[in-house]
Amino acid sequence: MNQWLKEDERLDYLLAENLRIIQSPSVFSFSLDAVLLSKFVSVPIHRGKIVDLCSGNGVIPLFLSARTKAEIIGVEIQERLFDMAERSIRYNELEHQIGMVHGDVKDAPIHLGIEKFDVVTCNPPYFLAHEMSDKNLSEHYAIARHEIRLTLEEAIYSTSRLLKQGGKAAFVHRPGRLLDIITLMRANRLEPKRIQFVYPKFGKDANTLLIEAIKDGKPDLKVLPPLYVYGEDNQYTDEVSEILYGKEG
Repeated sequence: MNQWLKEDERLDYLLAENLRIIQSPSVFSFSLDAVLLSKFVSVPIHRGKIVDLCSGNGVIPLFLSARTKAEIIGVEIQERLFDMAERSIRYNELEHQIGMVHGDVKDAPIHLGIEKFDVVTCNPPYFLAHEMSDKNLSEHYAIARHEIRLTLEEAIYSTSRLLKQGGKAAFVHRPGRLLDIITLMRANRLEPKRIQFVYPKFGKDANTLLIEAIKDGKPDLKVLPPLYVYGEDNQYTDEVSEILYGKEG
């Protein structure tokens, strides 16, 4: 196993998918947000082309590989995370389906092709650059969490350019940016069609937003039932537990 790992890395299970992924506590570990996005987005089952922007260590492409046979490309600007993703893909023997690109999301349409993709997913940096309060945050986490190298506007612009007409774009973000997301999507020919709010517990404010849009789609937004992460016993709800671990039995 050591041949697959570097420095302080570990090999974690993606239980519901029976896959494994390389992670590092000092560099990058995926969050529940990435898992939720990979389950929320509508994907073709048998064929098509999918691109995942801001891929990190490749968690969303790995999760998606269990739902579709479509070609999947991940785009990640940080070399260390790109390397981790590539090794995870090889470990799971998914090179035939998943490929990684080490590059800037802003350049992705030129390098990968304009209007060539059926689906684009994106788990972008949530926070504005000036909102970085933790000065001890590692460079890897700072870039992943804050709009240092990529803004929301740039991510949505690239998404639209990558998508075919009628293609689907899915983002995970914070509810506080909802109006920005909808405004930017519509300015870039992406019509929001499905939205779901995620709550840490019943009675708490939503802290995560899942949204899917169709390029050049007609206005008709469907608001899905709320998703609660924890129950009153502070354990995962049945719905989230199934997302993470699969159905029992």
